[in-house]
Amino acid sequence: MKRAYLFITTAVCFLALPGLAAASIMNVRLKPQTVAAFDRYVQATEARIDAELKRPGEFLYVDGLPEPQRDQILRQLISGQIYMAPLTTRDASGEKMTAPDALIHHWLGAVFIPGASLAEVISVVQDYDHHQDWYRPEVIRSRLVSHEGNDFKIYYRLRKQKVITVTLDTDHDVHYFPVDATHEYSRSVSTRIQEVANAGEKDEHEKPVGNDGGFLWRLDSWWRFEERDRGVYAGGEAVSLTPDIPPGPAWLGKPFVTRHPPATLQDTQRATRAAGLEESGGKKQARHSNSTGSRRTGARRPGR
Repeated sequence: MKRAYLFITTAVCFLALPGLAAASIMNVRLKPQTVAAFDRYVQATEARIDAELKRPGEFLYVDGLPEPQRDQILRQLISGQIYMAPLTTRDASGEKMTAPDALIHHWLGAVFIPGASLAEVISVVQDYDHHQDWYRPEVIRSRLVSHEGNDFKIYYRLRKQKVITVTLDTDHDVHYFPVDATHEYSRSVSTRIQEVANAGEKDEHEKPVGNDGGFLWRLDSWWRFEERDRGVYAGGEAVSLTPDIPPGPAWLGKPFVTRHPPATLQDTQRATRAAGLEESGGKKQARHSNSTGSRRTGARRPGR
């Protein structure tokens, strides 16, 4: 990791080069052993999450933190702030789990949506056809491919920009787990992430999966939603896989793969809060208008 930071001056110099495209910066191949290591990381992470979901009265991740820290974070969320923290999954021996020739990024984010109900927030996050409206500028296209029960297959076109701009076509399988009227959680798994070359041009085309710039190879996420304190807490964990970029010209992609995961999750949390507030406020306004109209209609009846 230290060797990469030595090249920051070199990377800044590359910014001055005209016509530098993402394709000319990185060209890496995803290896089977890297995928296997990431899958082990995900399995261990899910085992921890499953155990946390079984805790009585401690549904959210932050509920399991020591009391002074937990109360501070909850106050932070209620005040409208976003909570962000890096996480690390360890193996049975306590060692940090890694992937060869790759970086695993693991972040937690949480927000509080005051005045919203669980049903209203779930309605927003499951409205995949309109994610392109809520989650811009990163999500520039979104589409619900299929939906059966609590299972959703979705498509995103993502545009990621951090020094360089990368466009990705991605498919995801999402499953929701309703617990009761005030608790629900979900899991999203990326089933395809494919870099798009010359996006928006006549010669636009997708590069082979796992044999491209390697800006994003995998992306899994877990969300928990709890209605309490006159609103809804929404907490998400995201685990992504990117290449470990060696020194050299390719280092220009380093800020992209290291800084983008937390920034993306933070933006997602912010947009989810805004969408939940609008959904809740819109419905309350509609109910108020209907109620006012009914009262006015009722007031005219005695005069007939």
